[in-house]
Amino acid sequence: MAGRINDDDVKAVRDAVPIDAVVSEYLQLRNAGGGNLKGLCPFHDEKSPSFQVSPSKGLYHCFGCQAGGDTLDFVMKIDHLSFAEAVERLAGLAGITLRYEEGGYTPGQSGRGERIRLVEAHKAAAQYYVEQLESPEAEIARRFLAERGFDQAAAAHFGVGYSPAGWDHLTRFLRGRGFSDKEVLLSGLAQDSRSGKPIDRFRGRLMWPIRDISGEVVGFGARKLREDDNGPKYLNTPETAIYKKSQVLYGIDLAKKEIAKTSRAVVVEGYTDVMACHLAGVTTAIATCGTAFGGEHIKILRRLLMDNASAEVVFTFDGDAAGQKAALRAFEDDQKFAAETSIAITPGGMDPCELRLAEGDTAVSALVESRTPLFEFALRHIVQRHNLETPAGRAAALDEAAPVVANIKNIAIQHESAVQLAGMLGILDTQFVVKRVAQLARWARERGTKPQSAPRNAQAAYENVPAPAVRTPGPALNLRNPVHLTERELLKLALQRPELVSPTFDAYGVDEFTAPPYATVRQAISDAGGAAQGGDDYLAKVRDAAPDDTVRALVTELAVEAIRAKTVDETYAGIQLVQVRLRAVDRRIHEVQGSMARMGGHAPPDRIAAVEQELWVLQQYRQSLRNNGAAAL
Repeated sequence: MAGRINDDDVKAVRDAVPIDAVVSEYLQLRNAGGGNLKGLCPFHDEKSPSFQVSPSKGLYHCFGCQAGGDTLDFVMKIDHLSFAEAVERLAGLAGITLRYEEGGYTPGQSGRGERIRLVEAHKAAAQYYVEQLESPEAEIARRFLAERGFDQAAAAHFGVGYSPAGWDHLTRFLRGRGFSDKEVLLSGLAQDSRSGKPIDRFRGRLMWPIRDISGEVVGFGARKLREDDNGPKYLNTPETAIYKKSQVLYGIDLAKKEIAKTSRAVVVEGYTDVMACHLAGVTTAIATCGTAFGGEHIKILRRLLMDNASAEVVFTFDGDAAGQKAALRAFEDDQKFAAETSIAITPGGMDPCELRLAEGDTAVSALVESRTPLFEFALRHIVQRHNLETPAGRAAALDEAAPVVANIKNIAIQHESAVQLAGMLGILDTQFVVKRVAQLARWARERGTKPQSAPRNAQAAYENVPAPAVRTPGPALNLRNPVHLTERELLKLALQRPELVSPTFDAYGVDEFTAPPYATVRQAISDAGGAAQGGDDYLAKVRDAAPDDTVRALVTELAVEAIRAKTVDETYAGIQLVQVRLRAVDRRIHEVQGSMARMGGHAPPDRIAAVEQELWVLQQYRQSLRNNGAAAL
């Protein structure tokens, strides 16, 4: 084993590589005053920057977690390196050849740290794959790239290469470079065969080097090219000492400076999508590597975005079910960002690579600019599962969506989103929705839990109509409610004095009675032949048509209860008829206005025109009822 690194060389490495240059490879730094820089600490989660770097002193310190030290300490801690490995890493960056106290001018390869050796193996492999892309065998790979709009310059920019189809081409190449079989296996570039000898993991595939945020190659993504390849479409490096798929983002090395500069990151789904975006001018594009976007990825972006309120993360997903599912998974982590999160749905199910090929670079840029807030997308996904044309459907949608809005920590955004939710649902009383959301948020704070649906029916509260759990006789209803009171009076007239309300009453729909027990009685009258038939056996027929004893008892009750008027005549009956119909028209107008609010300006023109026409007719009818009373019925 080689001895320790020469002290003078260690000092030379410290002096040669400025600490701010090293730290800024991992996080965004801003002026903190006094010659210091600040950023979000990479060693613990925090919302405001407490991590400071002093370039003049060559030191860093976090006032939150108390981590601190010099450049070497930072590299050791963030990349989990030994002291010697950290010195070797920085020496490589500075172009300094290290001397060791024992073993001569440079150590043998066995003296290098394991992590450094694995990184060097990947660097050598990346160069080898790039060279192989020019070989005759790689024609299929070059054709694959060309068909997707990538020329030789694009391949070179992203370091795309080709792995030969033989069993051990790379393994033999790395042996020739001084790497042991153990190192090649530990790197994930090779795997054990049945014969016990290592063979290449990637064979006959298009290769993308995956770099960490500092630019070191730590893994590969490999795309199948031939039909006789029985492996998966995409094959990634397995988990190794230097490659953790939950902690790497493809393209982050190329995108990090622009992400920090523009305070925007664009998350796409694949390697070719990253290439397409960058070539189209969207140079903040990145992608995960064979795994869903998760918490560790968020930490990387947060350090670059500095968690400022104007920062934004844009997710692009296909419009199919899988894409929507991925978007909703991303939304689950939305609150971990201080940045705004948005989603851009690719048209026609095309990914950014296909979009660029079909419509050019400007279409890719336009896709990103057409983004929708991810929160709004998630809410619309919830709302679309319900029938918003019915009160019950709107109530169910509100029950499911309100806790999502209540989970937003920023009160101002929470309020604005509640108003937006009311518009999606077509509920014109926005304050009702705002209060509902605020109530759920308050309950969650008191209980220390996530907001959940309130233990009551939202639509019942909205309509101010208690919804009975079972059908009950009249007295159980809210007779102080003028709506219920008028409906009850009209039913009493229909049962006791049918000649005063016929034949108009028989044209009334069951849905014009808002209380479920009254609606059931109205249905029984219809099933019995209607109020117009009258006759001695009329009440008996209605009671026989009642679906159960509870409704039958209510029919009897309404048939004997006194009518609330000194003079029971056609004028009084007309007033009850008009009031019930007028309220039904008002409710329908409310529903149509809600439909218009939900459509916005995105519905087909003929659909918008039809809804506007219906609204106009209803409004004219309402005015006629108000002006002309029963004569307008």
